[in-house]
Amino acid sequence: MIQDLNRPRQVSFLDALDSTSDGTTHEPDVLSLNPLDLPQQNTEFWRQKFTDVGSSAFYFVSDAAVPVVLYVGETGQANSRWKGEHDCKRYLMNYVELHRRYELPVTVQIGFYPEAPEETRARQQLEQSLIQIWRSPFNKENWQHWGKPFGAD
Repeated sequence: MIQDLNRPRQVSFLDALDSTSDGTTHEPDVLSLNPLDLPQQNTEFWRQKFTDVGSSAFYFVSDAAVPVVLYVGETGQANSRWKGEHDCKRYLMNYVELHRRYELPVTVQIGFYPEAPEETRARQQLEQSLIQIWRSPFNKENWQHWGKPFGAD
């Protein structure tokens, strides 16, 4: 039996909070989680009515039919991040349209990891690491590997 020993393993937040001998805790290691195992929702989630803007989070747009992580992002306001213009929304629209045109299965979804640092710079640095780990094709940092998606400039 062949095992994929390099596949990232999702950790639960409670399991990841290791208490040390001095009583302090360590933050969960976001770099080892599997974003495909996060609770998923429709990518149109932002149309819902929220009572607040939400908190800091990493988010992962994926296609469960493949499965593949298409985009990795970070935000300081998880409930309002996708309101307005966002390049990834355009890429997803074209991605879904092409899959439907050629009758290919497609299930685009988004999962949030809410344990992101509040501090913007720290969150962005972790986001860059996640983009490199997952080689998400809709992130411009990976266009050198996959090419530009669907008419990107």
